[in-house]
Amino acid sequence: MKILVTGGGGFQGSHLVESLIDQGHDVSVLNTYSKKALYSLSNIKDKINLIWGSITDKELVNKSVRGHDVVFHLAARINVDESLKDPVAFFYANILGTYNILEATKENKNRLILISTCEVYGDGQNLKENEKLNETAELKPNSPYASSKAAADRISYSYFRSFDVDVTIVRPFNIYGERQKSGTFGALIPIVVAKALRGEDLTIFGDGSSTRDYSHIDDIIEGYSLILKNDSLSGKTVNLASGKNTSVKDIVEYIAKKLNVNVVHGDPRQGEVSRFPADISFAESIGYSPKIDIWEGIDRYIEWAKKESLNTKN
Repeated sequence: MKILVTGGGGFQGSHLVESLIDQGHDVSVLNTYSKKALYSLSNIKDKINLIWGSITDKELVNKSVRGHDVVFHLAARINVDESLKDPVAFFYANILGTYNILEATKENKNRLILISTCEVYGDGQNLKENEKLNETAELKPNSPYASSKAAADRISYSYFRSFDVDVTIVRPFNIYGERQKSGTFGALIPIVVAKALRGEDLTIFGDGSSTRDYSHIDDIIEGYSLILKNDSLSGKTVNLASGKNTSVKDIVEYIAKKLNVNVVHGDPRQGEVSRFPADISFAESIGYSPKIDIWEGIDRYIEWAKKESLNTKN
């Protein structure tokens, strides 16, 4: 198939592009130019059609979408903390950009696989002890980032209902893995590993008992591939996660022990959500079966981060 991946130079996108190439697909990537994107795609840039530009450019989006069988839409501004500083940039990219993709796929009759986020669910919905978040849970976004993704999520569904656009909406939970950002506005596991590799103390805020469903990038990409191969998911929403929850405390202490650094305790984060459990029964019903547990995944990330640190020094 001919497949366009928006945001294909990002963390998730570059892994997806590699997988699609390995499966024999003809892949194009639409991504804003950055040295990081160029580096992420450096091993495969000769195997793809690389288009530099923004999803906010409607004419470019339409030209890029044309001629493809499937569009994976991953391009987005993604960090919660950054969205608090500049909400309009997130609304512009995530809402207007998705509108441009939807208009183009409507016109060109492509299949669209929209990558949303678990953040659209908000604060865990005050769930009971054994209750989990399934795809029918109310969307209660807590941040400008989450609200922009929730808007894109529901606008996409409206295009399915109103214009019969063939769209599948995917909500992944807490992805981590190789090539994920570790600096400013980075994610928990990469940030903690980077600090530990520098020999710094690791901080647990509050008692660290809050839990998340962490999913290794390889499992998520397997989920995307499974959805690509399933042609009965038009108008459907799919949670992708590990189905298991791990506390922040356990993760930080595990990394500290592996890399021989100290753990210190800080004040609780304001508004910290205590649990965010994913119901992946629908994904499992179509064959999804995550295989990489959190400790194996962290070990793999640590080894990758060590090699990257050496490469940077050299």
